[in-house]
Amino acid sequence: MKPVYVINGFLESGKTEFIRYTLEQPYFQAKGTTLLILCEEGENEYDDTLLKRSRTVLELVDSETDFTPTNLMELDKKHKPERIIIEYNGMWNYKNAKLPWHWKIEQQITIIDASTFPMYYTNMRSLLAEMIRKSEMIIFNRCDNVREELGSYKRNIKAVNPSADVIFEDANGEINEIFEEDLPYDLNQEIIELDNQGYGIWYLDAMDHLERYIGKKLRYTAMVLRPESFSDNYFVPGRMAMTCCADDMAFLGYPCEFSGAKALKQREWVKVTAVVSKEYWEDYKGEGPILHAVSVEKTKAPKEEIISFS
Repeated sequence: MKPVYVINGFLESGKTEFIRYTLEQPYFQAKGTTLLILCEEGENEYDDTLLKRSRTVLELVDSETDFTPTNLMELDKKHKPERIIIEYNGMWNYKNAKLPWHWKIEQQITIIDASTFPMYYTNMRSLLAEMIRKSEMIIFNRCDNVREELGSYKRNIKAVNPSADVIFEDANGEINEIFEEDLPYDLNQEIIELDNQGYGIWYLDAMDHLERYIGKKLRYTAMVLRPESFSDNYFVPGRMAMTCCADDMAFLGYPCEFSGAKALKQREWVKVTAVVSKEYWEDYKGEGPILHAVSVEKTKAPKEEIISFS
């Protein structure tokens, strides 16, 4: 069976840029010929040098009536490729696409221009749905000016394909956005209980979406840190975290107001229940997360003292 990689998307969505990037990667420049089938011609083209370096041959099939197993088989006989990439035309109904019997779809990816997604979703929903229904990955690019809409975009995709990986990118690359529905805890609980994974996600999410937590009550196991610069009524209940490797360790926590903070010992373990607020803090050089303790009780160290983001 010959592996086929299908790249879907409407015209000028960024399919060509994605395929060019893929062809440039060493892991894709494997032995043998790659057959790249274009089903439309956009503004961006493929550089002859890149095609030669990646051992890629390009064929144009710009009519939906010509996209048949028989014609594709002729291209197979002509080039004898090891793998096939299809840059599919978004205006063709993907439900009608048929491939030679010995071509196996290895991966299907849909590329979406986030700035035009609402227009296509409203006016061409059936075509879009056919593209994303069997795609393993959906990549939204050009997200710079629509950050506030990304949560609803993801929900629209998940309604059609719940198992798809949805990735958002802006001019700086992938956006590590945490959406409320992806949180491993319920924001509507009277007390939000944070386990190891939950604490790490909460710490990161509070940086970007503090508004989700203002007035919420949290409970988690933490290590005590009392910086010398802190007043007697403040400490930091946090966790040591390994962000990528054993040599990359950091203590993650936010300041917490507690009347008994002075009596706490460095590095002892406590169970903290606290309410989140947004206040000025000198180290922030502005406003940020501040905790107000409801209770702080001594406890045993957790089985896994170090949390990981890997």
